[in-house]
Amino acid sequence: MSGLFQDDPPPQDDLPPPPPDGPGLFGDALPVALPEPEHAVAYRVLARKYRPTIFDDLIGQEAMVRILRNAFAIGRVAHAFMLTGVRGVGKTTTARIIARALNCVGPNGTGGPTPDPCGVCENCTAILADRHPDVIEMDAASRNGVNDVREIIEAVRFRPMQARNKVFILDEVHMLTTQAFNALLKTLEEPPPHVKFIFATTELRKVPITVLSRCQRFDLRRVRVAELSAHYGRIAQKENVAIEQGALEQIARAADGSVRDGLSILDQAIAQADGTITTAQVTDMLGLADREAVFDLMEAVMGGKPAAALAITDSAFDRGADLGVMLQDLLDLTHTLTRLKSIPALRESQDLPEAERTRGAALADRLSVPVLARAWQMLLKGVGEVETAPDRKAAAEMVLIRLCHVADMPTPGDLVRRLTSATASAAPGSPVTPPAGGGGARAVAGGAPVLADPGPAIAPAPAVPRFTTFRDVVAFVGAQKEAMLHAHLLHSVHVVRFAPPVIEIRPQPEAPRALASDLAKLLTAATGTRWTIAVSVAQGEPTLAEQGAAADTARRSAAADHPLVRAIMQAFPGARIDTVHDRTADAYGLPAAPSADEADIPPFAPPEADYFDEDPMEIDS
Repeated sequence: MSGLFQDDPPPQDDLPPPPPDGPGLFGDALPVALPEPEHAVAYRVLARKYRPTIFDDLIGQEAMVRILRNAFAIGRVAHAFMLTGVRGVGKTTTARIIARALNCVGPNGTGGPTPDPCGVCENCTAILADRHPDVIEMDAASRNGVNDVREIIEAVRFRPMQARNKVFILDEVHMLTTQAFNALLKTLEEPPPHVKFIFATTELRKVPITVLSRCQRFDLRRVRVAELSAHYGRIAQKENVAIEQGALEQIARAADGSVRDGLSILDQAIAQADGTITTAQVTDMLGLADREAVFDLMEAVMGGKPAAALAITDSAFDRGADLGVMLQDLLDLTHTLTRLKSIPALRESQDLPEAERTRGAALADRLSVPVLARAWQMLLKGVGEVETAPDRKAAAEMVLIRLCHVADMPTPGDLVRRLTSATASAAPGSPVTPPAGGGGARAVAGGAPVLADPGPAIAPAPAVPRFTTFRDVVAFVGAQKEAMLHAHLLHSVHVVRFAPPVIEIRPQPEAPRALASDLAKLLTAATGTRWTIAVSVAQGEPTLAEQGAAADTARRSAAADHPLVRAIMQAFPGARIDTVHDRTADAYGLPAAPSADEADIPPFAPPEADYFDEDPMEIDS
């Protein structure tokens, strides 16, 4: 029982305060507590929202889908797959579809492996949500060491906890170290029956061949522009977004065969557009030049109109386009025009956009393949120049000006045809003389003469070399690819007497003992005349190398004594003469010797010689 002076019980802070029974202190109505707002659902980007979940959703990979479907149908599913291709074509997505197909049990829980996973069973939903304990994904870009692979090898020994198969998906597998690959080889070759490996890579050449030989390989190809454009159009309809066909083609072209890249661009276009997404909006967003402007630019440069070409680039630059990208567009258009020129049936292909089929076909008819090939080479070099230039705009304009400058220049083939026609028309009406042996000329339509086949040509007899100096002999030995013999003749031989077919020499001690006999055999075989190479102890001439060095020193001295050179040396202290080139010198740095034919010509009489005529001509008056 509480006493008179018992304290009141302490207040309980965790109890809610009693509701007020009247207005507030100042007579105002009490505020009404609002319900807490529900959490907003996080937005999923289009690349994740429309990620394929079954084989039929994959676009552009018909060959791979057909092989995998057949493999599941007949029960011949490999234990390891290698999926390769550029980014965004569906490698990881395909790996997850394979994992679901291996582990799907159907809506009733009694199904087996199937190429059409149900998507509603426990295994399918768990794999779709990336939370299945038996489907292990590893990013080899960040986990690429031996210890990471050892974890996989250790996990392989245990049976699946829930699914039918334990699936290991290794993305960017080429990033594994050499030691990690070696550690994986034995397990990859003979895995347990309940284990499947699926590898994905963008750099197949970096994967060891020992790993590739243990996998079933699938090359996922780039998706074509037409397929991407149709795919993005279907997604835009599902998102209730209006978009022009030209904008879809622009996005598909910018995706460069990657479905994911194109979806990211489409996501960005939807976010920045107000109403219908137009081609111009996509062009401005990507910093690209309008496709029609690229055609206009191609017509301007091929027509040799630099003013029109620069006006187009100025307008594109003002809109924010990168002129380096515009040159790449020109390069791509040049390739397309060359294909249209070479394969006319492409003009009816639905894989090409409308502009390529109409304006591109007209341009291809006007331009020749040599002209397109020349433009390709110049643009290819120009794109590299733009990437390294300090001013990209100036570099791109210089490339376009060069293209305009060569537009009216004939190709090498045109020059040959013009020279040939000029030679043929130089003597109109000249008869065509038939060659001996029954050959002749025949006429075709229009009366143009065509030379008949003159028959097999008779090869002329090989000319016998003639040697007037020892230098001729040394040069001949060098031409016969006798490198060692040529080197010793140049540096280790002093000529005592040169009187063909006899040569008297003094070899230096470092020269080989068989030098004389080898030289005699070579000259005898070449001329058909027996040559004698005698060894002497006389001093003889300096070697050819010594003569060349002396001639070079003399040229340097002569150049140094020139008044202009002396003035330059005085104006630039520390300067030196590096090399003096003499166009009249031969390969050994010596004045060119007279040829064999010139040596047989007798010298002219000196100017002071008297005129003498043994048989004066008589003149009748």
